[in-house]
Amino acid sequence: MSNFPWLTTIVFLPVSAGCVIPLFPFKGNNIIRWYTLGVCLLEFLLITYVFCYQFNFSNEFIQLKEDYNWINFIDFHWRLGIDGLSIGLILLTGFITTLATLAAWPITRNPRLFYFLMLAMYSGQVGLFASQDILLFFFMWELELIPVYLLLCIWGGKRRLYAATKFILYTAGSSIFILMGALTMGFYGSNQLTLDLQNLSTKSYPIELEIVLYLGFFIAYAVKLPIFPLHTWLPDTHGEAHYSTCMLLAGILLKMGGYGIIRINMELLPHAHSLFAPWIVIIGAIQIVYAALTSFSQRNLKRRIAYSSISHMGFVLIGIGSFTDIGLNGAILQMISHGLIGAALFFLAGISYDRTRTLFLDQMGGTAIYMPKLFTMFSSFSMASLALPGMSGFIAEFLIFLGIVVSHKYSFNFKIFVTIIEAVGIILTPIYLLSMLRQMFYGYKFSKLLIFSNIDAGPREIFILISLIFPIIGIGIYPNSVLSLWTSKVNFILSKFIF
Repeated sequence: MSNFPWLTTIVFLPVSAGCVIPLFPFKGNNIIRWYTLGVCLLEFLLITYVFCYQFNFSNEFIQLKEDYNWINFIDFHWRLGIDGLSIGLILLTGFITTLATLAAWPITRNPRLFYFLMLAMYSGQVGLFASQDILLFFFMWELELIPVYLLLCIWGGKRRLYAATKFILYTAGSSIFILMGALTMGFYGSNQLTLDLQNLSTKSYPIELEIVLYLGFFIAYAVKLPIFPLHTWLPDTHGEAHYSTCMLLAGILLKMGGYGIIRINMELLPHAHSLFAPWIVIIGAIQIVYAALTSFSQRNLKRRIAYSSISHMGFVLIGIGSFTDIGLNGAILQMISHGLIGAALFFLAGISYDRTRTLFLDQMGGTAIYMPKLFTMFSSFSMASLALPGMSGFIAEFLIFLGIVVSHKYSFNFKIFVTIIEAVGIILTPIYLLSMLRQMFYGYKFSKLLIFSNIDAGPREIFILISLIFPIIGIGIYPNSVLSLWTSKVNFILSKFIF
């Protein structure tokens, strides 16, 4: 069975299953819901099977390679393969998408299109993390934007068109740099176009060209990750999107930027990376503090959580720029950890809105009495987000801290400077999260809730939240369970940098 095209099956299953949705009878949304949930579960089980039985953890090279000739004219191949870096993110994609499909249960407006777009997104995300061809990587990157744009336009809030247009302008505009960079790298030094990531990693470029390429790719990933000052699409998008879309955005879409920086900027352009790394660390440190302060000033619950996402992504940048295996391990772990915590917080914000019909914190207050289960869950995930020891966020941020402190690349003063800024960020995080809890759940303000009797979270919502909190606590207590996936890959990437 080792010759079976596992990855192609995993990439094509959701979107091809989604194409069957229009054939279903028009009456009843339930068939479509259960069908989509079944497809997502089947896909997740397939990913887990491949991960358990076909994947070798100690091997840092690309595994389960598939290479089919696609377009002869430009030597464009359908090249797939996974290593320790992508397998964790593919598992995260499967997990979050399945839960987001379950979270989208209440949607009644045009459910056939909605669930088809969810499945199309699923395919695009898995395809991106598994692609081993730089043009295929770009192809999947673009494929991802269309479902998100439509999900925003049709199922968003009041300002959804503004948010969707801003999203598509930022992300599609910046991804042109990926295409230009990919073609420049492919054509450089030979008449034949080489797009295979394995071959590209052995190429060397003049340092001026490498710097230009690095900056081009970095802009594209800076919009996606988001990095200050290219982050302004994120609060608008999160503020307007339906919460199931928010789960996918926070859980998986932002991780594509971090993955791109590690996979392309670090692996293919190591000389430029060693020049830019100090700047990346400084931007990351500024971003942590800036986004935390901005988050504190937001009245809208979803926008507050969106800014907290931006703040947490600053840690990923510091880990990537630290040049230590500890720091890079922490950065990848922070991406996985934030994928789980961010998805949970947006889901909670969405179901709170369903009950209170407001997203403004100053209109809430005293809801803990009516919604004790929701209150418990919101508090638990906020604690996870502010890096409480015993949860995954703590381990990730601690590793990043440690990575920058033990790094040989930086001077003592630089380390002190970055560590102090990081520490300020870590102090600001509980301030905005705990003040959010205080405004929502404590006090006496809210009286609209008395109309409803069964207002607390139902079994479906509790199930989603418990599914998310188990891995968060599991990683927090035994981080080696996931760190062992990519440790050999991280050492392999860092072996390219010589000090």
